[in-house]
Amino acid sequence: MRIEIHDLESLAAHLRQHRGLDGVVCQSLDLASVAEQLRAVSAAGALFLGCHVDDQTKLHLVETGGLLFPRLPDLPYDPYRSQLYSLDELMAGYRPGVAGSFLSDTRDSAIYRHFSHYREIKPSSILETLAQRLHDHSIDNALEDLLREHSDVAAIMGGHSLTRDQPSYRAVAEIGRGLTRAGFLVVTGGGPGAMEAGNLGAWLAGYPDEALDRALDLLGVELSFRTAEYLEAGFRVVEEFPRGSSSLAVPTWFYGHEPTNQFSTHIAKYFANSLREDGLLAIANRGVVYAPGSAGTVQEIFMDATQNHYGTFRWVSPMVLFDRQYWTATLPAYGLLRTLAGERQYGHSITVSDSPGEVVDYLLEHPPVEFQRKPAQH
Repeated sequence: MRIEIHDLESLAAHLRQHRGLDGVVCQSLDLASVAEQLRAVSAAGALFLGCHVDDQTKLHLVETGGLLFPRLPDLPYDPYRSQLYSLDELMAGYRPGVAGSFLSDTRDSAIYRHFSHYREIKPSSILETLAQRLHDHSIDNALEDLLREHSDVAAIMGGHSLTRDQPSYRAVAEIGRGLTRAGFLVVTGGGPGAMEAGNLGAWLAGYPDEALDRALDLLGVELSFRTAEYLEAGFRVVEEFPRGSSSLAVPTWFYGHEPTNQFSTHIAKYFANSLREDGLLAIANRGVVYAPGSAGTVQEIFMDATQNHYGTFRWVSPMVLFDRQYWTATLPAYGLLRTLAGERQYGHSITVSDSPGEVVDYLLEHPPVEFQRKPAQH
């Protein structure tokens, strides 16, 4: 059994109580203050990821059976991080009201520029590719830690082009609010549009309904996420309603020109978009709501359907397409989805709706069911 240690106080406490480090995993810690204690015990079975350690202690840890993964140079991100991101961390360096500050000054955009640079290099850098994979693995691990505290997770997917003044934006916010009030952890793709609306609704779940009216008034002054005014409007909402309820965003630097929306309390940001999309759908054990979107949202519908179709993650979870006209006529994915499902289990957990209240009720009334594999045909 692994014991993950994320701070020096916990490591010092462990060293006081145990004679060795078997099973201990330390990530990105400066071990100088506990070096003497480390040299007094065996490191057999221990793992040190990107930790600062002096040569004498390093030699002892290796000779007594520890595994040390070194820090990697010249990176704007920590591949061994032990926690999910916060908005403050990603927006560090931002200058309020300064046009272009998000793309030029923030830590988020610095990582995006670094990622974009190496994405263009062919053949790819082995060291950079390894660092990105280590980072995304660390995010996976931190996400697992969060989900131990939340047994019911519902996702809201949809396009980034949904603007703050559209009726569907408000409706999606109402869905996020209703699901959060029902005890679900809401997760979105973390970007603007429908994703922002879902996290906004979750953020405001602890406030009276009228708070959403006020928030939409504040947000409506700017509709394009490419402007400084867009971010400033979001910050004003957070300032006026500072005690936001928990929700999760799972964005990616693959679309790093889009700012991570300001209303999620936990941010699992990935380099690999494929891992991010598949994983986001996989953790939504209480179902997924699909607001109007384009190719990316349609892809996510059928990725989710594939997981349900084959029982990839043991459970079959409901799928709700929000906006009947859009999903039956504009982009008629609903009919194809129903045909694909047929009489399979998940065919009984698919619906289309125009009512935020109906969407919330449907997910409450349709808990996940264990996948029943059909017997092989002979």
